[in-house]
Amino acid sequence: MVVLGGGVGKKIAVGVCVMEKKVKCGSEVFSAPMGQILERLQAFGEFEIVIFGDKVILEDPVESWPICDCLIAFYSSGYPLDKAEAYAALRKPFLVNELEQQHLLHDRRKVYECLERYGIPVPRYALVNREVPCQELDYFVEEEDFVEVHGNRFWKPFVEKPVDGDDHSIMIYYPSSAGGGMKELFRKVGNRSSEFHPEVRRVRREGSYIYEEFMPTGGTDVKVYTVGPEYAHAEARKSPVVDGVVMRNPDGKEVRYPVLLTPTEKQMARDVCLAFRQAVCGFDLLRCEGRSYVCDVNGWSFVKNSHNAANMKDLCLPKEEEEEEMYYDDAACVMRKMFIEAKAPHLSSTIPPTLPWKVNEPLQPSEGLTRQGSGIIGTFGQSEELRCVITVIRHGDRTPKQKVKLKVTEEKLLNLMLKYNGGRPRSETKLKSAIQLQDLLDATRMLVPRTRPGRESDSEAEDIEHAEKLRQVKAVLEEGGHFSGIYRKVQLKPLKWVKVPKNNGEGEEERPVEALMVLKYGGVLTHAGRKQAEELGRYFRNNMYPGEGTGLLRLHSTYRHDLKIYSSDEGRVQMSAAAFAKGLLDLEGQLTPILVSLVSKDSSMLDGLDNASSEMEEAKARLNEIITSGAKNVHGNGSSDEPWMTDGAGLPSNASELLPKLVKLTRKVTEQVRLLAKDEDENLLETSPYDVILPYDQAKALGKTNIDVDRIAAGLPCGSEGFLLMYARWRKLERDLYNERKDRFDITQIPDVYDSCKYDLLHNAHLNLEGLDELFKVAQLLADGVIPNEYGINPKQKLKIGSKIARRLLGKLLIDLRNTREEAISVAELKSNQDQDSVSTKSGNDDVDYHSKPHNKNEDTRRTSTTSEKSIDQDDDDDKETQYRLDPKYANVKTPERHVRTRLYFTSESHIHSLMNVIRYCNLDDSLLEEDSLVCDNALERLYKTKELDYMSYIVLRMFENVEVALEDPKRFRIEMTFSRGADLSPLEQKNDPEATSLHQEHTLPINGPERLQEVGSYLTLEKMETMIRPFAMPAEDFPPPSTPQGFSGYFSKSASVLERLVNLWPFNKHANVNNGK
Repeated sequence: MVVLGGGVGKKIAVGVCVMEKKVKCGSEVFSAPMGQILERLQAFGEFEIVIFGDKVILEDPVESWPICDCLIAFYSSGYPLDKAEAYAALRKPFLVNELEQQHLLHDRRKVYECLERYGIPVPRYALVNREVPCQELDYFVEEEDFVEVHGNRFWKPFVEKPVDGDDHSIMIYYPSSAGGGMKELFRKVGNRSSEFHPEVRRVRREGSYIYEEFMPTGGTDVKVYTVGPEYAHAEARKSPVVDGVVMRNPDGKEVRYPVLLTPTEKQMARDVCLAFRQAVCGFDLLRCEGRSYVCDVNGWSFVKNSHNAANMKDLCLPKEEEEEEMYYDDAACVMRKMFIEAKAPHLSSTIPPTLPWKVNEPLQPSEGLTRQGSGIIGTFGQSEELRCVITVIRHGDRTPKQKVKLKVTEEKLLNLMLKYNGGRPRSETKLKSAIQLQDLLDATRMLVPRTRPGRESDSEAEDIEHAEKLRQVKAVLEEGGHFSGIYRKVQLKPLKWVKVPKNNGEGEEERPVEALMVLKYGGVLTHAGRKQAEELGRYFRNNMYPGEGTGLLRLHSTYRHDLKIYSSDEGRVQMSAAAFAKGLLDLEGQLTPILVSLVSKDSSMLDGLDNASSEMEEAKARLNEIITSGAKNVHGNGSSDEPWMTDGAGLPSNASELLPKLVKLTRKVTEQVRLLAKDEDENLLETSPYDVILPYDQAKALGKTNIDVDRIAAGLPCGSEGFLLMYARWRKLERDLYNERKDRFDITQIPDVYDSCKYDLLHNAHLNLEGLDELFKVAQLLADGVIPNEYGINPKQKLKIGSKIARRLLGKLLIDLRNTREEAISVAELKSNQDQDSVSTKSGNDDVDYHSKPHNKNEDTRRTSTTSEKSIDQDDDDDKETQYRLDPKYANVKTPERHVRTRLYFTSESHIHSLMNVIRYCNLDDSLLEEDSLVCDNALERLYKTKELDYMSYIVLRMFENVEVALEDPKRFRIEMTFSRGADLSPLEQKNDPEATSLHQEHTLPINGPERLQEVGSYLTLEKMETMIRPFAMPAEDFPPPSTPQGFSGYFSKSASVLERLVNLWPFNKHANVNNGK
């Protein structure tokens, strides 16, 4: 036993009955973090600190344990909790944390029951209790993408937790649509906190588990520390569910940043404290879609800081390190009041103006916040700050999109359709899951003929074509080694029905006899596409967020970066978004956990062309007329100065002459691929239909950014495509491009021919297909004219089509900009008020509050209101975007009030073209004829010459705030618009570009940097931007209603007067001695 303290008079004895590994004594006095608190308590001169030690706790009877007035006791490994309970019953000290309730913390079931009993929100969950390992339970069902417990279904991703609170092996299972697999979370080992296992898809059955809904938190977790029910400190850290890499500072400590709690969260902290009767308590908070949930309660926890400040009297800390000590100051003050209330209420609990351990410290000057300049080209001085980055991005390099259509009459396929459409003979069905596609593959394998007869008649020719398509379906389903709905999907639609007798002989029923099978596949993000997206994310991290040292990563980790990533429903777009996020936030590991944790799907905003289908058909018809007529001069209102104003601008004048050449060269390439496919097919015929050698594993490909060297060396096509599917791709293009019987060209196939050419030049150059280079040149000339004109044959039609396709996206962009402006104005007004308050406070009383000097300036900032956005999910009106804040009082950052909003929208080519067309041609609308274009003439000319917005092309809107301009001045907020053509370098041009040559060897192309859409020195105000875009955007009122803003009042003020007031509201501690004496 060691007694610390001394002096005259009776002191309050504070017993520390914990294992020595939690508190040590000796020359170092105490070890952090609990020692930080105990030393401060001792410095008040009112307490005697009594440390029991392991020998006393483990070996001595409780009757001989030291007698104390107040007791700090909590469980850790090897701790005799029952013995401590016996001591508390014998001596009846004031307990900081009650002992009986600590038993609950070892069983997650009891923790959740307690939380629910007190009305504290927890994730939706269900219990699976097993008496013996691997016990089969009739109420537990596991399917490919969900588990069901007592009829309560949990779709992947879901979380699996052992009921044993001391077992930290927690699993997250991911849906097959995101690639599947499992991530295991565990206590930190080195710099790892989780590992992803792509091959694990079945849940554990060795014990009892809690299954709960996965809560996407944007890659950040929050840890809350209470000291009594009226004080809570919160810190954010990088979530282990993202990539499992622990962020550490130079001292090797995990990087965490203090954040503000909402009023609701503060009440939750108080309730947790009271529910478990643990005054000093830590718990984990999940923030998801504007709501907060408690997912774990840890019991005794203090904030861990990065340095030992044992000898506080002799230590003079820099201002930034001093801020790290404030939590310990606060905790000591709160615990002092707690002990005095419980055991010496006659003593004054007023906090002295200067804390005892700060008596000999020199006064630190109160420095103003350092403002960082925007650091961009064309900046308007150091008074400008970046407020918002909005980017719309096209997905990365993909495989060509493919479709197979065939009419089927086979009984096996018709029965399969009935199996999955509920037995309804006239209803179509869609097959996407692994089980469904496996059923289809099994049926197709039995139907594909083993030999191929020669052509003898038209009907036999049709049979051969049917068999060819079945073989193609089989090859597609066998491709990749596993099934995933984001790569392949099949539609079966009944075409003909007959009446047949029912099986029971009572009446008749309908039975389908023919159905249309449509198989869609391809369009998969390649290794090059992933690499492009990741590299672009890194570029954004390093170039789009100027200022403040470590830039974006520091902003993001300190809750000053409000990031939301949206994607369309297409797999290649989702994976591009995940890869970009990996580069942007400097993450590691595979994409599936990143996708599930950070990317939100919004197909209504980023998918589909239905709203403009009729206008696009009209444009294509006019385009066909221009090309096939061979017209040299097209009528329009354009001029030589503005060639983009002409109908069909960009089409080559000899387009009609290029079409026959395109057909001839396509046939030449197709024939070469046919011969390669024939050799592959003959090899396959020598094997059993069930012994198919799977050439490629798409699941593993999700984690790759490099080419498959072995396949290239073997002379096989790159990626997952075999020669049979490669031939099917080219054969379809040959058939669809030109109808020989009708002597008709289909110009809508031009983009597909160009797409296939570019893909094979980039990924399959090693196959040395003769004529492919020449075909690419011809296809590119035509595609450069056809693709932009499919979205409108002239600027006015482009504007009309663009506004219909991108209407919802445009509306969301305006909401983003408006919310950023309102938030910035609110912060500026509060900051102005706090500056005035600071001046008056300084002149009135400089020495009343021991914390007022360094921090009263930030007190109002901590009460900044949130800006809640309108939801963009029509299926869930309660979807919220709530903003969380860094706590400036504790933050070791120069500009704690700085806040940047980032919105990333990943989509396809159609939305990039549509958005660009609205931006550059919006002034042509009748309501805006008097307005100048948002895009300068020089940029209009560059856009006209750009032709293609290729993979990873993007449009960026950055909004800056000039803080030296009056709030009501339109020039307070400036918009900067840039765009990139993406990876539009031709594979044939790489010889003249050293960087491209190097990348071409890796089957990828470089992404062009951003280009300005405005003249340098021009000034586009937010007001002007809104005026020009609003007529084409979905009105804000058409979006689901916004959530009610929540105020953020930050932590309780640490002034003596406020703590005096709070102590009177402390029912938990005020009467704790009575409760503990039972």
